[in-house]
Amino acid sequence: MLGQTLVRALRRHEVRVADLPEVDITHGPSLDAALEGFRPAAVIHAAAMTQVDVCEGSPEQAFRVNALGSARVACAAHRVGARVIALSTDYVFDGALKRPYHEYDAPAPRTVYGASKWAGEEAVRQHCPDHTIVRIAWLYGEAGPSFLHTMVRLGAQAGPPLKVVDDQIGNPTSTAAVAALLGRLLDEPIPGVVHGSCEGEATWFEFARAVFSRLGVRRELEPCATAEFPRPAPRPANSRLDKRVLRMAGFPPMPDWRDALEAYLRETGDPTPRGA
Repeated sequence: MLGQTLVRALRRHEVRVADLPEVDITHGPSLDAALEGFRPAAVIHAAAMTQVDVCEGSPEQAFRVNALGSARVACAAHRVGARVIALSTDYVFDGALKRPYHEYDAPAPRTVYGASKWAGEEAVRQHCPDHTIVRIAWLYGEAGPSFLHTMVRLGAQAGPPLKVVDDQIGNPTSTAAVAALLGRLLDEPIPGVVHGSCEGEATWFEFARAVFSRLGVRRELEPCATAEFPRPAPRPANSRLDKRVLRMAGFPPMPDWRDALEAYLRETGDPTPRGA
C-alpha cells in the first residue's frame, strides 16, 4: 500500500521497485543481487508481515520476515554503501501511557507483531549504522487494505448500525503524508528514530464517522468497547505518536489527519466498491 504511493511520490528520484517473487527479504542472495545491480544511494525498507493476528499465530514466520528480513536488508544495504530508511510501527509500545509516545520512550511490545518489528529495528541499528527508522500507525492509502477500506465496504451494505471501537486512540495517517516525509528524509537525513504519523488524534469510531460523513454514507455507526471484539493479538489502547524528533530537527509538522483524509478522498473520489 505504501509502496504504490512511494513510486508515484518519488518521481524526481530514480526508483527501483523490489518485490516478491524476484526479491525476497528473507533470502539474502536475491537481495544482494538486486542491490548490487542497482547500487542505490538509499533503500526504503517497507516490506513486512503486518497482519497482526496472523503474526500472533505464526511467530516464527513473523520474526523471519520482520526481524531476519530486516537484518538481511540492512546488511545488503550496508555492503553497497546505501542508507536505510526502515518503516516500523506503534506496536513496539504497549499502549499503556496516557500521553503520546515520543521517540525516546522505551519500547515494550505486547504482541508477536510488535516484538518482531522491534527486533527488526534493532537489526537495522546493528547492521547498517547509516539509517533512519520511521514509526507510523493507522495507515491507509491507495487500494488498501486498511481500516478505511473495510469501513467503506461495510458502509455500502445494508444492515444494522456498525459497531466501531471507541476506546483505542491514535493518529490516522495517509500513505501520501508518509511518502512526503520519506522524500524529505532522502534529502535531509535524520539519524535514528523518527515518528511519522499525522498530527491530531481520533478513536477508530471517530475516524470512521469522519469517513462516512465525508462520503455521505448513510449506514449508522455505534461506538463500542474493545472488549466486545476479542482478537488473538491485543490492540494498543494508545497508539498516538509524538513527532518530537521532527520538531527538534526543524521539519514542518505532519499534516493534520483530517486534512490528510480530505486530500485522500478528494484525490481518489468515492472508494466505495462497485456492486456492493
